[in-house]
Amino acid sequence: MTTPRRILFYVQHLLGIGHLVRASRVAQAIYAAGMEVTMVTGGSAVAGFPAPGIRHVALPTILASNSNFSGLADGTGAPVDDAYREQRTRALLEVFETTRPHAVIIEAFPFGRRQMRFELLPLLDAIEAADPRPLLFSSVRDILQENRKPGRDEETADLVGRHFDGVLVHGDPNFVRLDDTFPFAGQISAKVHYTGLVAPEPPVPSADRFDVVVSAGGGAVGAELLEASLGAARILADGRSWCLIAGPNLPGDDFVRLEAMAPDTVTLVRFRPDFPSLLMNAEVSVSQAGYNTVCDLLRAKCAAVLVPFASGGETEQTVRAQKLAALGFAQVVPEHALDSDRLARAIVAARSGIARPTVAVALDGAQQTARLLQDLIDSRSTSGR
Repeated sequence: MTTPRRILFYVQHLLGIGHLVRASRVAQAIYAAGMEVTMVTGGSAVAGFPAPGIRHVALPTILASNSNFSGLADGTGAPVDDAYREQRTRALLEVFETTRPHAVIIEAFPFGRRQMRFELLPLLDAIEAADPRPLLFSSVRDILQENRKPGRDEETADLVGRHFDGVLVHGDPNFVRLDDTFPFAGQISAKVHYTGLVAPEPPVPSADRFDVVVSAGGGAVGAELLEASLGAARILADGRSWCLIAGPNLPGDDFVRLEAMAPDTVTLVRFRPDFPSLLMNAEVSVSQAGYNTVCDLLRAKCAAVLVPFASGGETEQTVRAQKLAALGFAQVVPEHALDSDRLARAIVAARSGIARPTVAVALDGAQQTARLLQDLIDSRSTSGR
């Protein structure tokens, strides 16, 4: 009987939940392919992630202390100190030693999550010293955040070249290539594997229906979008039903305030695990332009209005939204210009436009990742490396 391949998957979400959702979808596909998966997380707990069957080790919580990711805080909001970092590093290395994985996947790093170098660089050293040494992969979304500091991209390419066996780009090169947002992609091209977008399976339409579905991602920075949506609902006043999904991380005071402002046609909820199913019945979706939300929209048939998150110099969602707008897929409202009037006009334009075009991209990235891992691990075993 063949011993199941063991995969160690590290993911650190600092503000939203997108990284955790995408990594969980990939981990679930790896598990479904017959491999054992240990997922190590380091952010706040989110119900339902990772999925059942995935061994889960939660490191002491670290979160971004602000929207521009310039500081780290623990679960109570206190700044992270050296002792806390050392505690996390020891815990991570212990998981690696006890798991003895055939492959390690690190989500985002070294293309992102530089804040976590204090524990990830020691993990890289432990991987290099292991006998047998596991394969090491970086797992990244299709569009990277633009690095604003000189030397960062060169450092990333160097780390990939010295330590990583592959870079799993969860995107379709027919839509966007790594070269578009990472200027040193040519130096690591031999290690790049495009998996397709990590989208959910085509969902069954939800039992209930809303004409307009507004989602604020994790909710940590979604209050302005939700408030503008409430204003747009009042402006349009056309009897259509609205569902506003605040997200688990929207501050409680904001939720209470917005709930008090909601007209009768609007239902405000914290979270809908069946969000993709809600989109199947909707006329219009209003959302940020995060990776997972766009994957859900690509599965759905509703019109789309995108308000890409751009605070703190973030560029990734803006690039994604602009590419989709250029294809006629969505109306875009820039975050800096967001108000109820402009949002209402975008909603009218989205739902009155011609039939939304199909964007021809691969959406089976989770399954393709699992197949790729199995092939690479088996290839190494056969070669005796």
